[in-house]
Amino acid sequence: MNSRMTFHSGLLHLVYLLVNVDGVIEKSERAAMLAIKEEENIPEILFRQFEESIGKRREQDIYHTAIHLINQCTEEEKLCAFVHLYRLAQADNNIHTKEIRLLLYGIKVTNLEFEDVEMSARLAETAAHSRP
Repeated sequence: MNSRMTFHSGLLHLVYLLVNVDGVIEKSERAAMLAIKEEENIPEILFRQFEESIGKRREQDIYHTAIHLINQCTEEEKLCAFVHLYRLAQADNNIHTKEIRLLLYGIKVTNLEFEDVEMSARLAETAAHSRP
């Protein structure tokens, strides 16, 4: 698997865990997944393969796969993945305890700093609002 596919696959796993934290993927969460897919240029074939395979797996296995894949990525890609998660967790203004645990533990095991994720998320938000 090439490095970009590793990043895309790891990101999809993490996003899935975050949006499925309550056991149900709402329409708005599905839309957010698709927006991330578009923003990161995740190939449709990879996205479909992921969706077909994910329903058969336990949450713990999905998490271990996600962390394994993300830990193979560059520091920039890791940061990017957790910025997506951070922004996604904040999107509905109702952060679930499991979302916090996923973010904090994932950040820890990937050797990132929470402050870096938070600052990068703010910068990304500012950049998104300043676009014409």
